[in-house]
Amino acid sequence: MPSRDFKRTDRVGAELRRELGMLVHAAVRDHGLPSCSVSDVEVSRDLDFAAVWVTALLPEQSAAAVKALNTLAGEFRRSLSRSMRLRRVPELRFKYDDSVDKGERIDALLRDAGDATPSDDEP
Repeated sequence: MPSRDFKRTDRVGAELRRELGMLVHAAVRDHGLPSCSVSDVEVSRDLDFAAVWVTALLPEQSAAAVKALNTLAGEFRRSLSRSMRLRRVPELRFKYDDSVDKGERIDALLRDAGDATPSDDEP
């Protein structure tokens, strides 16, 4: 029997990420939420819960965006139940993904460190 390359949770997570990306984009436009996008979805092993990681264009508005998305989670779940072929759609829990912010901070620190190092030509 050939081994599976992807687990079911990975496949469901990828499909949820695609569908939720469109739903979040529409919600940002329709409800006037801070601009954000879905970066990843992690589904629990029993497919009961899904952690939806979002990134915000402006990090200072991230808390408001996550709070608003968690408020709309029931509406998103209802919409997903109509568009996806799952017996039970996982409960959605939105969380802020700060990896982009950390990456930008590290990049800025490296740029500053590169400017501060003296060159060999200077006495």
